[in-house]
Amino acid sequence: MAKMAAPPMGLKWRSSSWFTTLVVGLGISTDLVVYSIIIPVMPFQLERLGYHSVSALTGWLLFCYSAGLALFTIPIAMLSERYNNRRSPLIAGLVLLIGSQIMLMEAPNYPVMCVARVLQGIGSMMVWVVGLALLCDSTPEQFVGRQLGLAMSGFAIGSVAGPPIGGALYTRFGFRGPFICGIIFSVVDLIGRFLIIERKDALLWGIDPAITPVNETKLEESKLGEGQIAPPLTYNGNQGPPAEPVVTKLSLAGVMIRLLKSRRAVVIITIIFLYGIIYSAQEPTLPLHLQDRWGLDSGKVGLVYIAGVVPTLFSSPLAGWYTDRQGVEWLSVICIALALPWWVVMIIQKSLALFITAYALGWFFITGLFSPIMAELAAVSRGIEGVGYGHVYGAFNLVYGIGTVLGPVIGGQIYAHLKEGWMVINLFSAGLLFVSLGLAFCYTGADPLLGKLMRRLRA
Repeated sequence: MAKMAAPPMGLKWRSSSWFTTLVVGLGISTDLVVYSIIIPVMPFQLERLGYHSVSALTGWLLFCYSAGLALFTIPIAMLSERYNNRRSPLIAGLVLLIGSQIMLMEAPNYPVMCVARVLQGIGSMMVWVVGLALLCDSTPEQFVGRQLGLAMSGFAIGSVAGPPIGGALYTRFGFRGPFICGIIFSVVDLIGRFLIIERKDALLWGIDPAITPVNETKLEESKLGEGQIAPPLTYNGNQGPPAEPVVTKLSLAGVMIRLLKSRRAVVIITIIFLYGIIYSAQEPTLPLHLQDRWGLDSGKVGLVYIAGVVPTLFSSPLAGWYTDRQGVEWLSVICIALALPWWVVMIIQKSLALFITAYALGWFFITGLFSPIMAELAAVSRGIEGVGYGHVYGAFNLVYGIGTVLGPVIGGQIYAHLKEGWMVINLFSAGLLFVSLGLAFCYTGADPLLGKLMRRLRA
């Protein structure tokens, strides 16, 4: 009956990988805006409500967000794969995100704030698990890295926009200003999620967004060098699209066992965990270091953050483009190797300009790691029967969330209790990067660089 009904308006563009990338990227950007827009204002609201030890209470609010994200990642990932449904969880998650913002905005006391932050973590988790899975569903395999890179640029956009917008709105309109802005962002995002058509639904009308059109395949063939093989999947519109493959439905234990048996899966999840610690270890300490060493106030600290984050707007799309052409093996190693020295340079305290340069370059290269990581997870999913995109991105979300819970605690304790705390934090992060570099060199990709080197030495 569905095949005989009239197709939805805008079926092709609403189900296309480009529109899906736009919506998922907007969702990631919205998530980061909603998360970070209140950071400059929560301490003031807690003081207004009569609370003391504001820094500690703010830290627990961050923990509540991560707790909600981590606790519900696994069940949502399992349900999304079991019922092969992406659009409904994405819409439900954003409705929950809007509700949590209203709840936090009107919270009369701290316990209600904590509950709102837990709900916010659950709502935000949807785009990272279900949204990325939807993007991979709708994208031709050979372009997954490119589209993931473009979507992940929303991470940098949200990180840059959130804090300064929050501070400005709080100054002009009071406590509710940043929340109303976050709700407006969320409503725009919600419209995009309503418009999306999943691949499984587009197939009912003979449209498969995951199949490369003939003209695009010919363009890719023209770029291939000697000895390279063109991607085999094409669809010329005259033949019926392939039906979706029958996927084995696994239990949670079954998914975990299959992932743990995959060396590639274990290694990439470990790298994600270490990345989460590295990313968040500087969060509670960077403002203090800039204030202690160069006397910067909160406004100038915000400018340093912007200077560090703006270059990352370009690293994810560039890395995604490179990943599709050369694979994840080289790029993952290159990104980590080029990022590592800058964590050591950030120890030098002689020049603020040198520090900002090192901070910007370090995050430029380490953020470029996102695209090969995401593409590697997609490849792992395709290589393990019964393990879907929702499963692997659920694992990503879970271990990354755990890493970002531990990072601020580790960084804060080191800075507070050691005389050279800033130096120790950066050397600790450099050590984790070195471990990640070794893992990436030995095990990342279908043909790791270590194996290539060993074959060349034996030749």
